[in-house]
Amino acid sequence: MAFNQSFTQYLGGLENAINNKDGRRLGRLLSIRDSHIQNPGLKQREDVIHHYVCQRFVPPYVDLVADHMKVIAAINHYDPRHAFDAQLGLMHSFARALQSHKDENWGILTMYVVISELTALAFRVYYYSKGKSTDVLEKTAEALMNCFRVCAGDSRSALENSKKWGMLGIVNNLFKIYFKLNKLHLCKPLTRAISSAAIKDDFLKSHIVTYRYYVGRKAMFDSQFKEADENLSFAFNHCHVASRKNKRLILMYLLPVKMMLGYIPSNKLLSKYRLTQFIEIASAVKIGNLLKFNQAIEKHQKFLIRCGVYLMLERLKMLIFRNLFKKVFLLMQTYQLPISAFVVALSSMQEEGIDADEVECILANLIYTGYVRGYISHQHQKLVVSKQNPFPVPSQVAIR
Repeated sequence: MAFNQSFTQYLGGLENAINNKDGRRLGRLLSIRDSHIQNPGLKQREDVIHHYVCQRFVPPYVDLVADHMKVIAAINHYDPRHAFDAQLGLMHSFARALQSHKDENWGILTMYVVISELTALAFRVYYYSKGKSTDVLEKTAEALMNCFRVCAGDSRSALENSKKWGMLGIVNNLFKIYFKLNKLHLCKPLTRAISSAAIKDDFLKSHIVTYRYYVGRKAMFDSQFKEADENLSFAFNHCHVASRKNKRLILMYLLPVKMMLGYIPSNKLLSKYRLTQFIEIASAVKIGNLLKFNQAIEKHQKFLIRCGVYLMLERLKMLIFRNLFKKVFLLMQTYQLPISAFVVALSSMQEEGIDADEVECILANLIYTGYVRGYISHQHQKLVVSKQNPFPVPSQVAIR
């Protein structure tokens, strides 16, 4: 039987990596990013592959290696769906192999490669289908959860040999999927598991940064802005200085959170990270100019929707009302402000349909959220504000 020597060498490399418990090398040999996938010597018939793989490996490595050869074949035929299906099979085989490793965790380095590439292939299929193939993301999440259980359940091994060190890498990939599927409620059990882990502060720094990024985004969607600020700021400050793309991504969510808390970003920062779309928005929030804010939001609508922060920025209107109404207070120098003064201020911003009833509704919301301290006298058509700090600093407000 004609047989290419490079295939024998490749199988020998896999065998040595497994026997020597070299997780890093095994991960490289199973990676679709490695140059071996372009090796013509690995293009063998399925029966040939099965014959030689069965000679050199035992289960579950037989299926694992066979599935990787299927992944290579599918990629070389530009077939992402079959590549995903094969990688999914590889993932299941690897989870069984990882579980069989008693009191050792060398397989974690391989696991990082397998799970990240499965997730990448799932998203490739998902985007090729224009968002229709959600099943690939759901299957990936299920496979990752199986692997997570293996790692989280390793409670008998000594800490240095525990598979628990691999938990956070899996969680980050699950977060990526749950955010795309809009199943954020599934994040809570995972954050609980990480928070209760004794090694929560000792995971790989890059994994901690990614984790804090997702936790911050989740807090932002839950309107927990101080928690979001804490986590996203950590992710931004600890992200590698050379990872400009990742720092920019973090800023896309950190900026709206900061503005909700009353912190306005500098033009220098926005220009540095190519986020100049926020310059006009930040300026409008700072000066309480609703007209300028609406114009900026409309101008950059597509960009903001694509970033996923459009609806979040709409919530900044309450802060703009607060800043605008504070200007009215400073101009009139009285603690009993006529509702009509706010009607005039809003009308100057070209807000349609503004009357006293609409203003009272806005003021009631500002009082409820804590942006304004006072009460509305409907009978006298006045806003009566507190003589002590009537317009609290937004960062001190428990936004509801």
